[in-house]
Amino acid sequence: MNERAAFKLRGRNPDVLTCIANLSNDEVFTPPDFANRMLDTLAAAWAEGNDGADIWANGEVKFLDPCTKSGVFLREIATRLISGLKAEIPDLQRRVDHVLTKQLFGIGITQLTSLLARRSLYCSKHATGGHSVATGFAADDGNIWFSRTEHSWTDGKCVFCGASRETLDRGDEQETHAYAFIHAEDIGARVAEMFGDNMQFDVIIGNPPYQLDDGGFGTSAAPIYQLFVEQALALEPKYAAFVTPSRWMTGGKNLDSYRQRMLSDKRLRKIVDFPKLYEAFPGVKIRGGVSYFLWDREYLGPCEIQTIWDGEPTGPAITRYLDEYDVLVRRNEAVPILEKVRAKGESTLDARASSQKPFGLRTFFHGNATPDGLENPIKLYGSQKVSWVERSEIPTNAQWIDKWKVFMSRVQGTSAAIETKFLSKPIVGEPGTACTESYIVAGVFELESEARNYASYLRTRFARFLVSLRKFTQDAPKGVYSFIPDLPLDQKWTDAKLYARYGISEGEIEFIEAQVAEHDDAHLFDE
Repeated sequence: MNERAAFKLRGRNPDVLTCIANLSNDEVFTPPDFANRMLDTLAAAWAEGNDGADIWANGEVKFLDPCTKSGVFLREIATRLISGLKAEIPDLQRRVDHVLTKQLFGIGITQLTSLLARRSLYCSKHATGGHSVATGFAADDGNIWFSRTEHSWTDGKCVFCGASRETLDRGDEQETHAYAFIHAEDIGARVAEMFGDNMQFDVIIGNPPYQLDDGGFGTSAAPIYQLFVEQALALEPKYAAFVTPSRWMTGGKNLDSYRQRMLSDKRLRKIVDFPKLYEAFPGVKIRGGVSYFLWDREYLGPCEIQTIWDGEPTGPAITRYLDEYDVLVRRNEAVPILEKVRAKGESTLDARASSQKPFGLRTFFHGNATPDGLENPIKLYGSQKVSWVERSEIPTNAQWIDKWKVFMSRVQGTSAAIETKFLSKPIVGEPGTACTESYIVAGVFELESEARNYASYLRTRFARFLVSLRKFTQDAPKGVYSFIPDLPLDQKWTDAKLYARYGISEGEIEFIEAQVAEHDDAHLFDE
């Protein structure tokens, strides 16, 4: 028995969990190094809140991974506990059995991942198998629970996760992706069914599925990671730690109430943010990056925020309240700049910008190649080209047609790991123009001079820097303009004028210009 337990503790070279491929961009395996970074954060908080005590030397602490995939969190916790409890439980096999049977629990998200997690934790796909390092289990599943769960359909949608019945009601031969942890009205009762009554977890930690594969290739899929976080917090652990996409901080489909909850929750103790694409999870494209947080039930105060770029902190961690704005400003260096701008109390450009489909025309709508033959032709800016339509074909906001306008692309960004432009070059639309939903109307004007000064303003690094504080993905709806002050348009605004107006220091200018590149003059359309 001791020989089998010792096998668990031997070095793994290479570590198989660094080699396996992700299931998808929605179900991402956590790299072991990243999991250990989170565990280090947890251990530091535990020590600070418990007179310097070592969480890994505590045989009473119970851990739950409610969305285990590779089992990496449970495996790394086990390694730390087996080492930390050596003085308390000298016999190795007794120590291993205690840790695995009394302290570590997981909920598999699929049958495959439950087997993988058991293999990682018990060294066997069955906890009672001949190669298992545990000897204290009576059932094959051990403490890693999985049972097929079904969606609860109402009007074609799952009432728990919002999944489409048309897409995911696929019969018994395929996974339902109805994750048990978020398909429960009373999560406490559900966990009691899984692991027994009076189960109170001290730490809940994991990397949940990010969205459902709804058949839309990510274009219409709704996020679900926030549902795992909300269920975990409903269990009231002492600590909760999750890694999720960072887009909840400023936007994201169906994330408004979650963002408001998180920003107002004074128990959020620390956020570690990885904005650079691919940095946290190599090879996995998660636009806007990922972050992890530590939630502390007994804490009440501001949150410590740390940004990591190319493996290093961008500066010292800063402790601040998260609800100062309606979104989370990720970079600590940006906060004093934003405060200087906001101190003037000026209205902002989101009040000028249109919503999606400013003229009621979809992206795929195209008119004629020339105005020939049209009675009252309107020049239409659309996806990748200019076309011509009859004035009568413009269904909404027809009153804007004969005014000067500034069009801005709804999509700005590339597949590069670093975004530097944040907004496309503005297009000044003369009277007699409209656009499809490939663009928004950033402003409507009576005078050409105002339209051109406005377009010039949106090209400044200063304005695009303020956009960057709200824009994590390629999408650039009206909300990304909410930090840009609405200034008089009787002059052409330059970065130099704007820096002087708001008292931006030399160091702050360097930071802005390191984040935002100048626009060149090339563009799809001529002004």
